[in-house]
Amino acid sequence: MNKLPLESRITKYIVEYSAREISNLSNIDVVVVGAGPAGLTAAKYLAERGLAVAVFERRLSFGGGIGGGGMLFHKLVVSRDAEKILRDFKIRYEPVRGDENLLVVDTAEFMAKLATGAVEAGAKVLFGVHVDDVILRESPTRITGVAIQWSAVIMSGLHVDPLFIYSRAVIDATGHDAEVLSVASRKIPELNIVVPGEKSAYAELSEKLVVEKTGRVVPGLYVAGMAVAALYGLPRMGPIFSSMLLSGKKVADIIVEDLSS
Repeated sequence: MNKLPLESRITKYIVEYSAREISNLSNIDVVVVGAGPAGLTAAKYLAERGLAVAVFERRLSFGGGIGGGGMLFHKLVVSRDAEKILRDFKIRYEPVRGDENLLVVDTAEFMAKLATGAVEAGAKVLFGVHVDDVILRESPTRITGVAIQWSAVIMSGLHVDPLFIYSRAVIDATGHDAEVLSVASRKIPELNIVVPGEKSAYAELSEKLVVEKTGRVVPGLYVAGMAVAALYGLPRMGPIFSSMLLSGKKVADIIVEDLSS
């Protein structure tokens, strides 16, 4: 029986097991930045294909904008185009009477089951981690990972050097701010990435265009979810989340194909 005081054992095991997992993540297949609906969807489908996936979320919770529903009402809308994805995640839904193309889901269940689906598929999620930069390689020019820092360090304004995660693909699923793309745009002008930000609401058009434009931005760097709208100046769609799910699934399919070629 271990004779160390309980307080010592608590600290020892937390540090020991955490360090082991972070060390294993230092060289992986895919980094997903953002644990919102697009990021979690992508993570599940990528991990199910046998890829090593890490999701870094700067906050201390899953879900991105899901929890707020529509103006803090606890329901949101998904179109039938994403019905199969809801079923894959075992998310219950209710058809809308008189509007056969729309489904209503509960925000808490939606958020919880997206997270459970990604984690049970094998994706590793770390909270309180901010992606501070990307890793660049030349000849040919490509993105090969990210620099990470504790969100608390970023918030404090302290200068602390980050750690690096090398990966074969990086997905910006950070939502409206397109944080990874914005960093790449500012620091690597030769990539010719411009992030104009999203336009005002036009839900029907945005639902379509976000999915259409999901994919590879430059070699090694991909975009999904609302970051797509920020990158291409597309309108926002509000609390309908079909395109977030479909975008996450699409980017996963594209990466699987790219990494296998």
